[in-house]
Parts: sequence; structure tokens; C-alpha cells
Amino acid sequence: MRLLLLEDDPRLRTLIAAGLQETGHSVEQVETAQAGHNLASSGGFDALIFDVRLPEGDDAGFQLAQQLRREGNATPILFLTARADMESRLRGLDVGGDDYLSKPFDFRELRARLSALVRRSVGQASNAVSLPGGFTLQFLRREVTDPAGAALPLTPREFGLLEGFALHPERAYSREELISRVWAGQPEVDSRVVDVYVGNLRRKLGEGVIVTVRGYGYRLGEVGT
Repeated sequence: MRLLLLEDDPRLRTLIAAGLQETGHSVEQVETAQAGHNLASSGGFDALIFDVRLPEGDDAGFQLAQQLRREGNATPILFLTARADMESRLRGLDVGGDDYLSKPFDFRELRARLSALVRRSVGQASNAVSLPGGFTLQFLRREVTDPAGAALPLTPREFGLLEGFALHPERAYSREELISRVWAGQPEVDSRVVDVYVGNLRRKLGEGVIVTVRGYGYRLGEVGT
């Protein structure tokens, strides 16, 4: 998943981003509401993670969410904040937030909530999805199993790449889009890296799971092939 993290505490922001990147998520980090608005408006994110109290004000995160909703941005928003009282939770939902998680939190719960938000936003209610070749991708457990139920040895980035295809099975991705989804913030990543990772996945899953779109990029193959 490609995520936008808006948190003004640099230590906490780095910690959260690292925890999400460890499991193959791509995380763009910003510390102000203005920077958050600029990036969120550019599109391409699976979910937005907003702190509420920001340099622009104690409720800046709420105000940003409300502004994005007025502008027609429907990207799922999860508020991650120390404000745990019921009034704050209700306001977060009222301004357009989709979920609310209080600090301190367990990373497993953060990942699970983000997974559920993104799956619902693309109409994928189940935590598991079938892939070509009889493979199954488990979003929450972040693993892929073969037709016999055995887990495959995928790296976090390999899983992150495959997850993007599974969330949008009808979509073809350019190599540049895949870099932004899986390698955001990593220096000197070019299209050859995408080709290497797709090649690795094909060796593990077979040729029919990821299909080449000539002159453009890649897409998920047809289930049943």
C-alpha cells in the first residue's frame, strides 16, 4: 500500500514509517497540514494517516480532512492521535475520517486497521483474494499461499508489489507508478528495479500471475489461468 503519514513529531513519524515499511508498505512523510494537503491532492495514495494536533493548530488534522472531503478526495483517512476522548473520536468521524486510533498503539492493530480501510475502499470485503495459478493472498497476515496452503517465501517488497496488483486487479501499472507505491522515499530507484522484482515473483509464482503490458508496465493476470 502507498500511504501518506502526517505527523509533526519527527521521532514518532520516523518510527511509524519504519514500522510500516518493514512489512512492504510505501510511506510518504510530511509534518504540516499544508504539505499534507499538497501531497494528498496529488492522488495515488491508498490511505492517509493524520495526526490531529499539528503546527497549524490543535485541530489542524480535522480541518485538513474536512477540506479534502469538500474537494472530493475520498481516500480513506485514519486519525492517529493522543486524543482518546469520545468527543474527539466523534468529531474525527464527522469531518470525514474513516477510523481513529489512539496513541500509544500496537503496530499490529495499525496495520490491521489500514488493511481493512483500504480493502473496503476498493470493494474488497474479504481478507483473502485469489490470484492466478491457484495462489491466495492474505492481506492481514501479509503472506501468499500456494494451492496446497503452504506459505511462499516473499520479501516485504515482493509482497507490497503483489498487494498493489491484488487490490486493483483490473488496472495496469506503469513502472513509475509501481516505484511510487513500493519504493517511495528510496533514493536512486529506477525501472530496472521493478523488472527485477517482477522477475523474482514470476520465478516464485509462475509466469501467469503478473502479465507484461507491452510498452507500459504490468498488471495482474486472469484468475483461473
